[in-house]
Amino acid sequence: MDNINVDLVIRLIKEQFPEWSDLEIRPVKVSGHDNRTFHLGDHMSVRLPSAASYVPQVEKEQKWLPLLSKKLSLPISIPLAKGKPSEEYPYPWSINKWLGGETLTPKNINDINQFARDLGAFLIELQSIDASAGH
Repeated sequence: MDNINVDLVIRLIKEQFPEWSDLEIRPVKVSGHDNRTFHLGDHMSVRLPSAASYVPQVEKEQKWLPLLSKKLSLPISIPLAKGKPSEEYPYPWSINKWLGGETLTPKNINDINQFARDLGAFLIELQSIDASAGH
């Protein structure tokens, strides 16, 4: 979808979550392919699927991120609200807790070996969570 922009997000927030309509909305520095992501104030993000094939992620994230966050030692983003399709935007969408930080690059990893150990430990922790009831 080419029309996913700040103006659309402003209208969706005003329509569905007016309590947050006074917060600044701006694109994130690095957005993904599956979703278009925007800052909503300083502590939230808005994620809108960019195509119909990415819509199932919204339900999965709504269900699994809160469960996973309780079982992981590192913070992950969790959903705060779920937006509904509208006349302007045809898919469900999410408002999530914003986690600050930087996109990892070789330039901002101080100790690549420690990073690899930390990442490996996190992945082992994540993979050991029972997700047999998942879809």
